Amino acid sequence: MKFFSVTFLFLSCFLGNAQTSTEELQEKIDYLFQNTQGDFAIAFKDLSKEKDNILINSHEDFHAASTMKTPVMIEVFKQASQGKFSLKDSLVIKNEFKSILDGSSYTMELGRDSGEHLYKQIGQKRSIEDLVTDMIIYSSNLATNIVIELVDAKNVNKTMRNLGANDINILRGVEDMKAYEAGLSNSTTAYDLMLIFEALANGNAVNPEADEKMLNILRQQKHTDLIPHLLPKNLKIANKTGWISGVHHDSALIELPDGKKYVLVLLSKNIKDMDAGTKMLTEVSKMVYDHVK
Repeated sequence: MKFFSVTFLFLSCFLGNAQTSTEELQEKIDYLFQNTQGDFAIAFKDLSKEKDNILINSHEDFHAASTMKTPVMIEVFKQASQGKFSLKDSLVIKNEFKSILDGSSYTMELGRDSGEHLYKQIGQKRSIEDLVTDMIIYSSNLATNIVIELVDAKNVNKTMRNLGANDINILRGVEDMKAYEAGLSNSTTAYDLMLIFEALANGNAVNPEADEKMLNILRQQKHTDLIPHLLPKNLKIANKTGWISGVHHDSALIELPDGKKYVLVLLSKNIKDMDAGTKMLTEVSKMVYDHVK
Protein backbone atom coordinates (compact mmCIF):
# COMPACT_ATOMS: atom_id res chain seq x y z
CA MET A 1 0.00 0.00 0.00
CA LYS A 2 1.35 3.40 -0.96
CA PHE A 3 1.48 6.30 1.45
CA PHE A 4 0.88 9.83 0.27
CA SER A 5 4.36 11.16 1.02
CA VAL A 6 7.84 10.21 2.14
CA THR A 7 9.23 11.72 5.32
CA PHE A 8 11.95 14.26 4.80
CA LEU A 9 14.13 12.56 7.41
CA PHE A 10 14.10 9.21 5.62
CA LEU A 11 14.78 10.85 2.27
CA SER A 12 17.64 12.84 3.78
CA CYS A 13 19.20 9.62 5.04
CA PHE A 14 19.13 8.28 1.51
CA LEU A 15 20.67 11.41 0.06
CA GLY A 16 23.38 11.47 2.68
CA ASN A 17 24.93 8.22 1.47
CA ALA A 18 26.41 9.13 -1.89
CA GLN A 19 28.67 6.08 -2.06
CA THR A 20 25.88 3.56 -2.46
CA SER A 21 26.16 0.53 -4.69
CA THR A 22 23.86 0.29 -7.67
CA GLU A 23 21.83 -2.42 -5.91
CA GLU A 24 21.43 -0.29 -2.79
CA LEU A 25 20.45 2.73 -4.85
CA GLN A 26 17.84 0.71 -6.73
CA GLU A 27 16.34 -0.44 -3.44
CA LYS A 28 16.18 3.12 -2.14
CA ILE A 29 14.54 4.42 -5.32
CA ASP A 30 12.07 1.55 -5.30
CA TYR A 31 11.19 2.43 -1.70
CA LEU A 32 10.49 6.02 -2.69
CA PHE A 33 8.35 4.89 -5.62
CA GLN A 34 6.36 2.55 -3.40
CA ASN A 35 5.80 5.21 -0.75
CA THR A 36 4.80 8.13 -2.96
CA GLN A 37 1.28 8.35 -4.34
CA GLY A 38 1.25 7.57 -8.07
CA ASP A 39 2.96 5.14 -10.43
CA PHE A 40 6.60 5.62 -11.42
CA ALA A 41 9.32 4.17 -13.62
CA ILE A 42 13.05 4.71 -13.98
CA ALA A 43 15.60 3.70 -16.58
CA PHE A 44 19.18 4.69 -15.72
CA LYS A 45 22.36 3.71 -17.55
CA ASP A 46 25.88 4.88 -16.83
CA LEU A 47 27.48 5.09 -20.26
CA SER A 48 30.91 5.03 -18.63
CA LYS A 49 30.33 1.57 -17.16
CA GLU A 50 29.00 -1.45 -19.02
CA LYS A 51 26.71 -2.90 -16.37
CA ASP A 52 25.76 0.03 -14.17
CA ASN A 53 22.03 0.49 -14.67
CA ILE A 54 18.76 0.70 -12.76
CA LEU A 55 15.47 -0.44 -14.26
CA ILE A 56 12.22 -0.22 -12.29
CA ASN A 57 8.92 -0.61 -14.18
CA SER A 58 11.01 0.25 -17.23
CA HIS A 59 8.85 -1.72 -19.69
CA GLU A 60 5.53 -0.42 -18.37
CA ASP A 61 3.52 1.74 -20.79
CA PHE A 62 3.02 5.41 -19.96
CA HIS A 63 1.28 8.19 -21.87
CA ALA A 64 4.21 9.70 -23.75
CA ALA A 65 3.09 13.33 -23.35
CA SER A 66 5.79 15.58 -24.82
CA THR A 67 8.61 13.04 -24.54
CA MET A 68 7.40 11.91 -28.00
CA LYS A 69 8.93 15.08 -29.44
CA THR A 70 12.45 13.65 -29.21
CA PRO A 71 11.60 10.74 -31.57
CA VAL A 72 9.92 13.23 -33.92
CA MET A 73 13.08 15.36 -33.96
CA ILE A 74 15.17 12.29 -34.77
CA GLU A 75 12.91 11.49 -37.73
CA VAL A 76 13.23 15.06 -39.02
CA PHE A 77 17.02 14.89 -38.94
CA LYS A 78 16.96 11.42 -40.50
CA GLN A 79 14.85 12.54 -43.45
CA ALA A 80 16.98 15.65 -43.85
CA SER A 81 20.10 13.46 -43.96
CA GLN A 82 18.43 11.42 -46.71
CA GLY A 83 17.95 14.55 -48.79
CA LYS A 84 14.16 14.67 -48.56
CA PHE A 85 14.38 18.30 -47.48
CA SER A 86 16.82 20.73 -45.90
CA LEU A 87 16.55 21.87 -42.32
CA LYS A 88 16.81 25.38 -43.75
CA ASP A 89 13.65 24.87 -45.84
CA SER A 90 10.63 26.82 -44.65
CA LEU A 91 7.12 25.76 -43.71
CA VAL A 92 4.04 27.93 -43.34
CA ILE A 93 2.86 28.32 -39.76
CA LYS A 94 -0.73 27.09 -39.63
CA ASN A 95 -3.23 26.07 -37.00
CA GLU A 96 -5.43 23.50 -38.69
CA PHE A 97 -4.80 19.77 -38.56
CA LYS A 98 -6.63 16.52 -39.31
CA SER A 99 -7.66 14.00 -36.67
CA ILE A 100 -6.26 10.52 -37.20
CA LEU A 101 -9.64 9.15 -36.13
CA ASP A 102 -11.84 10.48 -38.92
CA GLY A 103 -9.89 13.13 -40.82
CA SER A 104 -11.91 16.00 -39.33
CA SER A 105 -10.18 19.31 -38.73
CA TYR A 106 -9.12 20.62 -35.35
CA THR A 107 -7.10 23.58 -34.10
CA MET A 108 -4.72 24.12 -31.20
CA GLU A 109 -5.55 26.20 -28.13
CA LEU A 110 -2.95 28.74 -27.05
CA GLY A 111 -3.93 28.32 -23.40
CA ARG A 112 -2.91 24.64 -23.57
CA ASP A 113 0.39 25.20 -25.35
CA SER A 114 3.87 26.53 -24.69
CA GLY A 115 5.69 28.99 -26.92
CA GLU A 116 2.94 31.51 -27.59
CA HIS A 117 5.22 33.47 -29.91
CA LEU A 118 4.52 30.95 -32.68
CA TYR A 119 0.78 31.71 -32.69
CA LYS A 120 1.61 35.32 -33.53
CA GLN A 121 3.34 34.08 -36.69
CA ILE A 122 0.46 32.07 -38.20
CA GLY A 123 0.53 32.58 -41.96
CA GLN A 124 4.26 33.34 -41.94
CA LYS A 125 7.12 30.98 -42.71
CA ARG A 126 9.71 29.47 -40.36
CA SER A 127 12.58 27.13 -41.10
CA ILE A 128 12.16 23.45 -40.24
CA GLU A 129 15.14 23.73 -37.91
CA ASP A 130 13.52 26.62 -36.04
CA LEU A 131 10.27 24.68 -35.70
CA VAL A 132 12.10 21.64 -34.33
CA THR A 133 13.90 23.87 -31.84
CA ASP A 134 10.59 25.36 -30.67
CA MET A 135 9.13 21.85 -30.43
CA ILE A 136 11.94 20.78 -28.10
CA ILE A 137 13.00 23.74 -25.98
CA TYR A 138 9.58 25.36 -25.52
CA SER A 139 7.66 22.09 -26.05
CA SER A 140 5.50 23.89 -28.62
CA ASN A 141 2.55 21.71 -29.60
CA LEU A 142 1.85 23.87 -32.63
CA ALA A 143 5.39 23.36 -33.93
CA THR A 144 5.09 19.64 -33.19
CA ASN A 145 1.97 19.19 -35.30
CA ILE A 146 3.43 21.11 -38.23
CA VAL A 147 6.61 19.01 -38.11
CA ILE A 148 4.96 15.62 -37.58
CA GLU A 149 2.70 16.30 -40.55
CA LEU A 150 5.88 16.76 -42.60
CA VAL A 151 7.57 13.49 -41.60
CA ASP A 152 4.52 11.24 -40.83
CA ALA A 153 4.10 9.50 -37.47
CA LYS A 154 4.37 6.07 -39.12
CA ASN A 155 7.91 6.90 -40.20
CA VAL A 156 8.78 7.98 -36.66
CA ASN A 157 7.74 4.55 -35.38
CA LYS A 158 9.75 2.75 -38.07
CA THR A 159 12.86 4.67 -37.09
CA MET A 160 12.31 3.94 -33.41
CA ARG A 161 12.04 0.22 -34.18
CA ASN A 162 15.33 0.40 -36.07
CA LEU A 163 16.89 1.85 -32.91
CA GLY A 164 15.57 -1.07 -30.86
CA ALA A 165 12.80 0.96 -29.22
CA ASN A 166 10.07 -1.63 -29.78
CA ASP A 167 7.38 -0.35 -27.41
CA ILE A 168 7.29 3.39 -27.95
CA ASN A 169 4.28 4.19 -30.12
CA ILE A 170 3.86 7.52 -31.90
CA LEU A 171 0.41 7.63 -33.47
CA ARG A 172 -0.33 11.30 -33.90
CA GLY A 173 0.37 14.92 -33.16
CA VAL A 174 -0.87 16.77 -30.11
CA GLU A 175 -4.37 17.78 -28.95
CA ASP A 176 -6.21 15.48 -31.35
CA MET A 177 -9.08 15.18 -28.86
CA LYS A 178 -11.23 12.85 -30.98
CA ALA A 179 -8.36 10.38 -31.18
CA TYR A 180 -7.60 10.82 -27.48
CA GLU A 181 -11.20 10.08 -26.50
CA ALA A 182 -11.08 6.98 -28.72
CA GLY A 183 -8.02 5.76 -26.82
CA LEU A 184 -5.53 6.60 -29.59
CA SER A 185 -2.64 8.20 -27.71
CA ASN A 186 1.13 8.22 -27.97
CA SER A 187 2.79 5.92 -25.45
CA THR A 188 6.29 5.09 -24.31
CA THR A 189 8.33 3.13 -21.82
CA ALA A 190 11.25 4.36 -19.77
CA TYR A 191 13.43 1.67 -21.34
CA ASP A 192 12.75 2.86 -24.90
CA LEU A 193 13.48 6.48 -24.06
CA MET A 194 16.74 5.34 -22.47
CA LEU A 195 17.68 3.55 -25.71
CA ILE A 196 16.88 6.67 -27.74
CA PHE A 197 19.06 8.96 -25.60
CA GLU A 198 21.83 6.38 -25.57
CA ALA A 199 21.72 6.30 -29.38
CA LEU A 200 21.99 10.09 -29.47
CA ALA A 201 24.94 9.99 -27.06
CA ASN A 202 26.74 7.41 -29.20
CA GLY A 203 25.99 9.11 -32.53
CA ASN A 204 23.84 6.19 -33.67
CA ALA A 205 20.40 7.80 -33.85
CA VAL A 206 21.04 9.32 -37.31
CA ASN A 207 24.78 10.04 -37.61
CA PRO A 208 27.36 11.67 -35.32
CA GLU A 209 26.98 15.16 -36.81
CA ALA A 210 23.17 15.14 -36.77
CA ASP A 211 23.05 13.61 -33.30
CA GLU A 212 25.32 16.30 -31.87
CA LYS A 213 23.09 18.99 -33.41
CA MET A 214 20.05 17.37 -31.80
CA LEU A 215 21.79 17.18 -28.43
CA ASN A 216 22.67 20.86 -28.72
CA ILE A 217 18.99 21.64 -29.24
CA LEU A 218 18.05 19.53 -26.21
CA ARG A 219 20.69 21.34 -24.13
CA GLN A 220 18.80 24.61 -24.71
CA GLN A 221 15.76 23.19 -22.88
CA LYS A 222 13.67 25.77 -21.04
CA HIS A 223 11.82 23.20 -18.91
CA THR A 224 14.31 22.11 -16.28
CA ASP A 225 12.14 21.48 -13.23
CA LEU A 226 12.66 17.73 -12.97
CA ILE A 227 15.93 15.89 -13.76
CA PRO A 228 18.16 19.05 -13.83
CA HIS A 229 16.42 20.80 -10.92
CA LEU A 230 18.77 19.82 -8.06
CA LEU A 231 21.89 19.17 -10.13
CA PRO A 232 24.97 21.40 -10.35
CA LYS A 233 24.95 24.08 -13.04
CA ASN A 234 28.27 22.97 -14.52
CA LEU A 235 26.77 19.84 -16.09
CA LYS A 236 25.81 19.47 -19.74
CA ILE A 237 22.20 18.30 -19.70
CA ALA A 238 20.21 17.45 -22.81
CA ASN A 239 16.65 16.75 -21.70
CA LYS A 240 13.04 16.59 -22.83
CA THR A 241 10.14 16.70 -20.41
CA GLY A 242 6.49 15.81 -20.75
CA TRP A 243 3.50 16.64 -18.61
CA ILE A 244 -0.28 16.38 -18.66
CA SER A 245 -2.76 15.94 -15.82
CA GLY A 246 -1.36 13.39 -13.36
CA VAL A 247 1.77 12.89 -15.46
CA HIS A 248 5.27 14.37 -15.21
CA HIS A 249 8.17 12.88 -17.21
CA ASP A 250 11.74 13.72 -18.00
CA SER A 251 14.38 12.04 -20.17
CA ALA A 252 17.98 13.17 -20.32
CA LEU A 253 21.61 12.68 -21.19
CA ILE A 254 23.80 14.12 -18.43
CA GLU A 255 27.52 14.82 -18.97
CA LEU A 256 29.85 15.55 -16.04
CA PRO A 257 32.94 17.78 -16.30
CA ASP A 258 35.20 14.72 -15.87
CA GLY A 259 33.74 13.10 -18.99
CA LYS A 260 31.31 10.69 -17.32
CA LYS A 261 27.96 10.36 -19.08
CA TYR A 262 24.69 8.78 -18.09
CA VAL A 263 21.14 8.52 -19.36
CA LEU A 264 18.24 8.94 -16.95
CA VAL A 265 14.53 8.58 -17.68
CA LEU A 266 11.86 9.22 -15.03
CA LEU A 267 8.19 8.59 -15.87
CA SER A 268 5.04 8.97 -13.79
CA LYS A 269 1.27 8.65 -13.98
CA ASN A 270 -1.80 8.76 -11.73
CA ILE A 271 -0.27 11.49 -9.56
CA LYS A 272 -2.78 13.50 -7.53
CA ASP A 273 -0.29 15.83 -5.83
CA MET A 274 1.92 16.96 -8.68
CA ASP A 275 4.22 18.97 -6.41
CA ALA A 276 4.89 15.97 -4.16
CA GLY A 277 5.44 13.61 -7.10
CA THR A 278 7.73 16.03 -8.88
CA LYS A 279 9.73 16.73 -5.70
CA MET A 280 10.32 13.03 -5.17
CA LEU A 281 11.52 12.60 -8.74
CA THR A 282 13.92 15.55 -8.47
CA GLU A 283 15.38 13.89 -5.36
CA VAL A 284 15.77 10.61 -7.25
CA SER A 285 17.64 12.48 -9.99
CA LYS A 286 20.01 13.94 -7.38
CA MET A 287 20.56 10.49 -5.86
CA VAL A 288 21.51 9.08 -9.27
CA TYR A 289 23.89 11.97 -9.91
CA ASP A 290 25.59 11.48 -6.54
CA HIS A 291 25.96 7.78 -7.35
CA VAL A 292 27.60 8.46 -10.72
CA LYS A 293 29.82 11.22 -9.34
